[in-house]
Amino acid sequence: MGSGGGALGLSSPLFANGHLSSSSNSTSLPLPVEDGNHLAMVKPSSSIVNLPHYKWRLLIAYDGTRYAGWQFQVSPPTIQCIVEKALIQITKLERECLHFVGASRTDTGVHAWGQVAHFITPFNYDSLETIHAALNGLLPSDIRVREISAATPEFHARFSAKSKVYHYKIYNDTIMDPFQRHYVYHSVYKLNTAAMREAAKMFIGKHDFSAFVNASRNDRVPDPVKTIFRFDVIEMGPLIQLEVEGSGFLYRQVRNMVALLIQIGKEAIPTEIVPKILATLDRRELAKYALSAPPHGLCLVSVKYNQEHLLLPSDCPTTSFGRHHTITKCKLPFY
Repeated sequence: MGSGGGALGLSSPLFANGHLSSSSNSTSLPLPVEDGNHLAMVKPSSSIVNLPHYKWRLLIAYDGTRYAGWQFQVSPPTIQCIVEKALIQITKLERECLHFVGASRTDTGVHAWGQVAHFITPFNYDSLETIHAALNGLLPSDIRVREISAATPEFHARFSAKSKVYHYKIYNDTIMDPFQRHYVYHSVYKLNTAAMREAAKMFIGKHDFSAFVNASRNDRVPDPVKTIFRFDVIEMGPLIQLEVEGSGFLYRQVRNMVALLIQIGKEAIPTEIVPKILATLDRRELAKYALSAPPHGLCLVSVKYNQEHLLLPSDCPTTSFGRHHTITKCKLPFY
């Protein structure tokens, strides 16, 4: 354990000859921290003022079935809350010192394969494999840290993101595959995928998505103008996978777009309804035709960044992808 105290696998950049080391990462300025749905600027606690700080990027996968989404709350538990507790136990830092932020605030019951988050420590690590193993050792089996790497001070998991990719899966057959029931929505109606594909293309481009956002407890007024880069409808036997990539998404926007496409796939409404609803900027208009699709079919697959945001700082430990266990000597006797 290094002189930073309380963390696994530390090097000792904080102190040299009994004094605080100078570092371009040192700070006494306010740092951003999420407070509910807000990003507030707060002063670091007195214990880390003027100390160097190091930023770490996590790639996280989770089964959202048991959780009330990503955003921090203690009860019912959320993904952010569970991961933060593990980080606090490992680093011995207070929550306000970690500044733990996720790229996407997934909703209750929504899954992720490629959630990205970052946190800050006032100490460096010699190796990230130890903290990686410790994190996954503390986390429940339905939450896994896939990768951990160093990040530049400029990197921000949410604000540096240039696009996000979501998949929504529909099982389109008379009998549901029981092994996919927690991750795929079951439609017993035979869906017209050609009509769905045509309608999905109408979402592509820059639009005001006010008609596709649900009211939330967030008292901010988010920018309703988003850009959809692609919206694909892919058939894989009875499985229909809707893949959407956009600059960002409003609260339940993806599930509302999917719900409308399902109604179009049922041939209950024509494809031309998409631009008409978009033009109204009124959520009540969408409610005449479709309710939000269930959350369990939705998964955050990846968050994309410009390459400069993914550069590793100098003199940082190598990225950890986990480590395999090996047996160096056979312990079983030969017969």
